[in-house]
Amino acid sequence: MINDAGLLKLLLPEYLIEHFDIINFEEENKILHLYFEEKSTIPKEFSSLTLYSKGFLEEITVDDFPLRGKTVKLHIKRRRWTDTKTGNILQRDWTLIAQGTRMTQDFAEFLKKICRC
Repeated sequence: MINDAGLLKLLLPEYLIEHFDIINFEEENKILHLYFEEKSTIPKEFSSLTLYSKGFLEEITVDDFPLRGKTVKLHIKRRRWTDTKTGNILQRDWTLIAQGTRMTQDFAEFLKKICRC
């Protein structure tokens, strides 16, 4: 039997389900808004450091594949971390947005492919 996360992985970019919590959703005027916050799990690349969560960066909004005739907007809040020894603010190096666009990399690649036909 498939669980909620398994179903969401079929509909949304997999990295969102793995690294972010869905905190809210709403539909207005045929636009589906999905709200995500990065999980408070310390990134593997920083596992040797002593970090604590320092809140979130400014929310970004990106377009994703339409679902059931609705435009999909992903509202994503990425987490900031503070190194307790140095005081440096760190964050994961996310490449969520296709270069020069406001859409996910997967959606941008899809649009490129259908435009070349």
